[in-house]
Amino acid sequence: MTQIVNLKPAEIWKYFHEILQIPRPSKKEEKIIQYLMEFGQRHKLETIRDEIGNILIRKPATKGMENLQSVVLQCHVDMVCEKNSDVNHDFNVDPINAYVDGEWVKAKGTTLGADDGIGIAAQLAILASDTIKHGPLECLFTVDEETGLTGAFEMKPDFFKSKILINLDSEDEGELFIGCAGGIDTTVTFAYELEKVPSNYKAYRLSVTGLKGGHSGDDIDKGLGNSIKIINRFLWKGTNKFDLRLASIEGGNLRNAIPREAFAHFVIHEADEAEMLGMLNGFIKNVHNELHVTEPNLKISIESAPMPEGIIDEPTHFDLLNSLYACPHGVIAMSSQIPGLVETSTNLASVKFIQDNQILVSTSQRSSIDSAKTDIANMVESVFRLANASVMHGDGYPGWTPNTDSEILRITKKAYTKLFKNQPIVRAIHAGLECGLFLEKYPGLDMISFGPTIKGAHSPDERLNIETTDKFWKLLLEVLENIPKQ
Repeated sequence: MTQIVNLKPAEIWKYFHEILQIPRPSKKEEKIIQYLMEFGQRHKLETIRDEIGNILIRKPATKGMENLQSVVLQCHVDMVCEKNSDVNHDFNVDPINAYVDGEWVKAKGTTLGADDGIGIAAQLAILASDTIKHGPLECLFTVDEETGLTGAFEMKPDFFKSKILINLDSEDEGELFIGCAGGIDTTVTFAYELEKVPSNYKAYRLSVTGLKGGHSGDDIDKGLGNSIKIINRFLWKGTNKFDLRLASIEGGNLRNAIPREAFAHFVIHEADEAEMLGMLNGFIKNVHNELHVTEPNLKISIESAPMPEGIIDEPTHFDLLNSLYACPHGVIAMSSQIPGLVETSTNLASVKFIQDNQILVSTSQRSSIDSAKTDIANMVESVFRLANASVMHGDGYPGWTPNTDSEILRITKKAYTKLFKNQPIVRAIHAGLECGLFLEKYPGLDMISFGPTIKGAHSPDERLNIETTDKFWKLLLEVLENIPKQ
């Protein structure tokens, strides 16, 4: 950890190091909220907390820049809490165990929280500085972005005053974002009965591990493996070839992360054991052959397991495996307007056994076209309704329509070109940013989003590039110096 505070620029890495010590899971942000409140009060800055937990810290303009337009910098305070199954880490109390690995900052076996900890750090470094030049400044820290955009949804329309917003939640240096996809969550519930395990059956535990996972928006087009799809594929095949019966299946965690691991507990007649294991060997070879480029660390393994108390009733067993197989996952459509941009996608995110003999399946859909978002959500619903499951949709959130005539875009492009002697890429992103919700509350708000390079977000492979963090910092300061006059 001491390596991190020695990185340059020192201002931003100092605060990033401090943030790594503070647990901040989504919906459990009390400690980071308290830290921010105390920070603002310690620096004698106007500090406001709203009812939901969003924090706004205001800082007056530096001398001679009072006539610039006010700007609000914005990031979210929560982080995705993902870890490998063999890592002992409690996100509610433990600091992130981060380290420097060449050109990257990483965490040992967990998400790093650079999404969006580096945005928090940048804002704090500016608020604490006596030398950085800027006009009137508001720094907005929102809660629960990762699991519900709750802070942005619940924020009152008059919470901040600025007409220019710079979102610090992007993950590709050299790219300026002026639009994002909207999204909706679709959750599915199966009710099942427990049946007695037949005689002469043996129990096994099947595991799918080692996948990269990743962001269900940004990484959905990378050809990554989905652990639920992989494990269900074998269970479905085994069910149709043998009398394989399922006791439980667990996979994935968060609706905005591609699932990396999945586990199944099943039983099979002892007479079919040898043939089942042989079929599994062939299955493993096929899946490795399909995914060897994108998922070189994929591991599929099986071991004997204790006999379960019971197995899922046969109708639910078939309904569950058939619907998981049929459920779409991945890119549904590419944009016809912006080359290379995913327009519509869906993520089969998790399957979990919950109380009262129920199985919960979580999915998320995204699109830059609202009607297409609804269409893919309905497609997912129809699959599971055919399987006699109960289906519910969340409220969803709006996309952010690009504005190519944006003044803050012009300023940021000019600043980037001046600093780095090349043109940035201007694009939209197939991920959910809070900007769409801000635009609903503040019509006419001029917005842009940029950040350093972060790879593997929403997975234990998350890593923050050191060089691009310096570029991100320099760009942000240059933009603040060149905000237009009131």
